[in-house]
Amino acid sequence: MEDEITALEKNNTWTLTHLPDGKKAIGSKWVYKIKYQSDGTIECYKARLIAKGYTQTEGIDYHATFSPVAKLVIVRALLSLAAVRVGF
Repeated sequence: MEDEITALEKNNTWTLTHLPDGKKAIGSKWVYKIKYQSDGTIECYKARLIAKGYTQTEGIDYHATFSPVAKLVIVRALLSLAAVRVGF
């Protein structure tokens, strides 16, 4: 866990700022995972620090979300068009 914190600080993952009046900070928690090799022995231990985004309230903490998602059919169609134009 200390290695993960050191890596986050080294990579300048965040900057500390003051919260606006009347706002609360979003909590965080550590998620642990053990990676195994193919023979079942432990390869390494992993730790991630994640934000508890589920504690936010729509319209108060955020107003809109956007997550681009492409359907496989659209990706195939675009690849087909690109292949025809290039001459494959």
